[in-house]
Amino acid sequence: MTNLVVVSAGLSEESSTRMLADRLAAATRGRLESAGAEVEFDVVELRPLAHAIMDAMLTGFASGELAAAIERVRRADALIAVTPVFTASYSGLFKSFFDILEPDLLKGLPVLLGATAGTARHSLVLDHALRPLFAYLKAIVLTTAVFAAAEDWGGTSEGGLEERIGRAGAELADLLIGLGARRTTEDPFDPESADFADFESLLGR
Repeated sequence: MTNLVVVSAGLSEESSTRMLADRLAAATRGRLESAGAEVEFDVVELRPLAHAIMDAMLTGFASGELAAAIERVRRADALIAVTPVFTASYSGLFKSFFDILEPDLLKGLPVLLGATAGTARHSLVLDHALRPLFAYLKAIVLTTAVFAAAEDWGGTSEGGLEERIGRAGAELADLLIGLGARRTTEDPFDPESADFADFESLLGR
């Protein structure tokens, strides 16, 4: 079972940020399921947790629904993190959530990044703000990230939003499949392995 968790920092109930997050998750899930993997899909919507996040920043303690959300991130096999752009960077709500996570919680976790804004002029936020943040958190940041401007929705041109979403979802899924294969590969240092020579045998030679 692959546990895929989405963190969306959209500020409205039907935000473009959540739409992008859902489509990235669907693309990843589809690719994983086509490869025979079982996928558990969970969403952490930050908007309802805004007050709890601020309380946690002030007290250093998360409780209730926020604690449950953090636990879902802790148990994730991969994370899709999407934020709206404010003042040429990620939103304060988005950053505050990741600020309250314990050190190394995201260490080694594959993360697919996404961002939304009204204009394509903000597309560089993926590289100048989001990538450095998650690199600092020691996550495995995917090469492909997805930015969606207002004009991207409904586009059908080559290199359009749907194509970029599909490419990003496939990249995350393929990474997870590869990691899973390595986890199930026989350990060459396992004493039960046929090719393993125990220490006593080596001394007797």
